[in-house]
Amino acid sequence: MTAFPPRFFVTGEEVDRMMVAFYAAIRRHPVLGPVFTAHIGETDAAWDAHIEKIGRFWKNAILREGGYSGSPMMVHRAATDVLPEHFPLWLGLFDETADRLLRPEAAAAWSALAHRLGGAFRMGVEEARRPADAAPRLV
Repeated sequence: MTAFPPRFFVTGEEVDRMMVAFYAAIRRHPVLGPVFTAHIGETDAAWDAHIEKIGRFWKNAILREGGYSGSPMMVHRAATDVLPEHFPLWLGLFDETADRLLRPEAAAAWSALAHRLGGAFRMGVEEARRPADAAPRLV
């Protein structure tokens, strides 16, 4: 049985560099930094562990390496301090980082995937916050 090909071409080293740079920007961000720190912790070791875990997520999603288990949708839905308005900020930092570090075609492809996932997570967060008796939002 053959492995599925990567969704697009980036190396594992590029994923690692992207994660380090992206999460450095997140830590400095005045809105996102405190939210992430509340969940990750304040120490460099805690951030390094998170960066490594999310790197495994992206290597699985892009390179199809495996090695990641978890439910990021459930994590985002359960985090009551993660708000729908955080996702455009997150995606903006992601795009800036990708544009700075990657070849244009890789940056565009990875950003498109991140936007699809970010949109789904935002909708999941909105749904988790919707009152039980409210009509569902369909767009």
